[in-house]
Amino acid sequence: MLKNYTPPADILSERIILVTGASSGIGRAAAKAYAAHGATVILLARSIPKLETLYDEIIAAGHPTPAIYPFNLATATPADYQEVQHNIASQLGRLDGVLLNAAMLGTLTPLEHYPIEQWYQVLQVNLSSAFLLCQATLPLLNKAPDASIIFTSANEAIIGKAYWGAYSVSKFGLQGLMQILADELETNTAIRVNSINPVHARTPLRKNAYPAEDTSSLPLPQEILSYYLYLMGPDSQGITKQTFRVEENQSFCNA
Repeated sequence: MLKNYTPPADILSERIILVTGASSGIGRAAAKAYAAHGATVILLARSIPKLETLYDEIIAAGHPTPAIYPFNLATATPADYQEVQHNIASQLGRLDGVLLNAAMLGTLTPLEHYPIEQWYQVLQVNLSSAFLLCQATLPLLNKAPDASIIFTSANEAIIGKAYWGAYSVSKFGLQGLMQILADELETNTAIRVNSINPVHARTPLRKNAYPAEDTSSLPLPQEILSYYLYLMGPDSQGITKQTFRVEENQSFCNA
């Protein structure tokens, strides 16, 4: 369905979209694509210099002025997430979309030897933060006539594999969270909830997981954005509780 999807240039015009993990990889590419298609993007990540660079690139391209939101998902408290809601409400008034893309790989090691503190941290960054951000942003998304939440899934959320530890567990949890939230919101709201499995995208996280891999044949993040644009835009109205697997032989939509 999405192999040849080409979104209209203004498909996200006047929409306000929050992107987590916006400083690198898929989050960065998606944020730029959303801005290029007319959205005001809230760039959320912990690296201020990387966010500032992305901000400058979006401005230089003549797209709507984004907002920078420095935020450490590993250490944020529930009160910090409520502050996210307050700040967006006071400055922008609503949200039309959220891309939950931030992720931490952790250690690839047997569960018997998995570092306890890192286990907590990976689950906090990859899973608990998504739950807390959903809670914080739902009142804002409910103000939009057509809102979308996108989770980033992974192959490790489908079949448990040895040594993938907290990362795989967190991705299994995200899939469950997506389905529960979609089920709860399908009736009496205009919010749809889906996930995307980017499969083998050429991202920093994959490089850390497979340091010896030749990534030259893998698609760049900007080459799989048709999925992220389709699910964030109005063309996907009525589609919810679905997981979209990026097709390795797709015709890429560059943005």
